[in-house]
Amino acid sequence: MARLYLIRHGRPSSTWGGHDDDPGLDETGQEQARAARDWLLSRPDAERPSLVVSSPLRRCRETAEPTAQTLGVDAEIDPVVGEIPTPKALSAEARPGWLREAFQGTWGAIQGDMDYDAWRGDIIASLAKRGNTAVFSHYVAINAAVSKLLGVDQVLAFRPDHCSITILETDGATVRLIEKGAEATTGVL
Repeated sequence: MARLYLIRHGRPSSTWGGHDDDPGLDETGQEQARAARDWLLSRPDAERPSLVVSSPLRRCRETAEPTAQTLGVDAEIDPVVGEIPTPKALSAEARPGWLREAFQGTWGAIQGDMDYDAWRGDIIASLAKRGNTAVFSHYVAINAAVSKLLGVDQVLAFRPDHCSITILETDGATVRLIEKGAEATTGVL
């Protein structure tokens, strides 16, 4: 089984519902991205990632950049590991409330214009084929993967902190959770 690392992006310069729909990292987030790179590259040779995948959003791309540069690879952009898709009819102002409601329930109960439980399966399918890879993603997408692997329907399986690194293994077809990453100490996402 090959190692696979699922990393939440570093601290962004603004949060959802803020002034920027696609914020980059603030100074702390940049430091977190470099610390994640250093941790990933300190793994034993057999466990060290050789590929980098990122959500298309700027905060993930900027978190992935130090690792990709040091490895000498381009980060592959994969929308499947991006943010949870918001219903098309939902306004930007209504998104925070929609997310809060979704966090309280199960994947099958999320109101929207897609099957969010199937989205969890899509994330696992994308991860399964990515051995020896560092995947830079988001709070909800990481919860989608972890909750699916734990066999629970609750949306929030845990609270991954910024640059939290969740360790998985894959044989190319299946994914196994080895260790959840560090959890946030506050309720702020």
